[in-house]
Amino acid sequence: MNCVAQSEQKTLLALSKNDHTLAIINSATLKVIARVPVGPDPHEVVASSDGRMAYVTNTGGGRSYEINVIDLVAQKALPNIDTRPLLGPHGIVFANGKVWFSAEGAKAVGRFDPVIGKLDWSMGTGQDRTHMIYVTSDERKIYTTNVNAGSVSILTDTLLPAPPFPGAQPRRDWIQTVVKVSKGSEGFDVTPDGKQLWTASADDGTISVIDLATRKLTFVIDAKALGANRLKFTTDGKRALVSSLRTGDLFVYDVESRKEIKRLNLGKGGAGIEVDGDGSRAFIGCTADNYVAVVDLKKLEVISHIDVGPGPDGLAWAVRH
Repeated sequence: MNCVAQSEQKTLLALSKNDHTLAIINSATLKVIARVPVGPDPHEVVASSDGRMAYVTNTGGGRSYEINVIDLVAQKALPNIDTRPLLGPHGIVFANGKVWFSAEGAKAVGRFDPVIGKLDWSMGTGQDRTHMIYVTSDERKIYTTNVNAGSVSILTDTLLPAPPFPGAQPRRDWIQTVVKVSKGSEGFDVTPDGKQLWTASADDGTISVIDLATRKLTFVIDAKALGANRLKFTTDGKRALVSSLRTGDLFVYDVESRKEIKRLNLGKGGAGIEVDGDGSRAFIGCTADNYVAVVDLKKLEVISHIDVGPGPDGLAWAVRH
């Protein structure tokens, strides 16, 4: 008997924007196990580290203040998180027991502590439409894309030297570095080695490559991925996947050479991307097509579709231990 397999349950979470539901999908059979109601404008979803809870952002054009909380074990909605004054929650991640999110309407990022049930930290970016978010495992760096500003914010928890007067002590502060990229850059990911950040622009179809050690833009790929929505690296870091909400194509790029390997048409429009932990499959929410496309990453072929409800978008893994 495989004790690990017996003690671990993995499900794919998929949002339906039009039905306002969260679909819970068996990762082996690709069948929908349950659908749970969420808010009026669901965009992104994340699961807690233990796979027992899910959190869904409702953006509302930058005016909403609602994060839905779903009990994945009981498959039911719990009381919402009120993010005010951080309006327009969108991107969301779970790190070290806390929920981190971007707030488009507030031009900021924030953090919610489920244990105390309160927002316990926030920081402004001052950039228009702070959209997606990534938090490093040590919580010392936060990366966000600012779509309308055409920039990436790198927020770094920094120990500052003591001022030059007697008795002064060093202090910690968050320092922001703003890296200019193409306007319309929203979907992004960080390479598994933590060295580079890639972000794709819906406006001009380019992919901007940022060196995270120097915090500088080092390369621009003319990918012609117009309508680019999300970008995700495969688990081995060798390929980058870019979905297009405008053309319905999935662009597959070799990371080392920065060259296109293949372009797959998924339908009318591709959005959220998740990659299986073993690197065998990718799942893409095809919003305009009302299904989640399943791609075999070895053959680079579409092998299945999952009906999760109309307008699928944000995806996430939930692994229950």
